[in-house]
Amino acid sequence: QVQLVESGGGLVQAGGSLRLSCAASGRIFSVNVMAWYRQAPGKQRELVAAITGGGWTNYADSVKGRFTISRGNAKNTVFLQLNSLKTEDTAVYYCNADVSVQYGPRNDYWGQGTQVTVSS
Repeated sequence: QVQLVESGGGLVQAGGSLRLSCAASGRIFSVNVMAWYRQAPGKQRELVAAITGGGWTNYADSVKGRFTISRGNAKNTVFLQLNSLKTEDTAVYYCNADVSVQYGPRNDYWGQGTQVTVSS
C-alpha cells in the first residue's frame, strides 16, 4: 500500500556532512508525522528526529545543533541534513512515516534503511 524509499547514505569522514532523503508513495491520503531513526550494531533503534505536517520538530539530544529535519513541499518527502558528523553517528538510518491511506486505516511505515558510516 505504502512504500518509503530512502537515499543519501554513504561513507564520510568525521566532521563531514550527508543529506538523507525519504519519499513516501502509494495510496496515500495524508502523511502525518515523519521521522528518522537509527540503529547501530548491538544497539536498539533510537529516534533521531521527527517533524509534523505543520513543521514542529523534535531532536535527540545527541544530534541537536548538528542535524536538521525538514519536509518537502509535497509533504510526502522528508530530509535529514547531517552536519559535523561523528564516528558515533555510524548506523543504519531508517525513515518512518505515520500515514493515512485512502479508504483505509492510519498506520506506521518504515523504509528499508540506509547505511551511514563515519570514519575517524
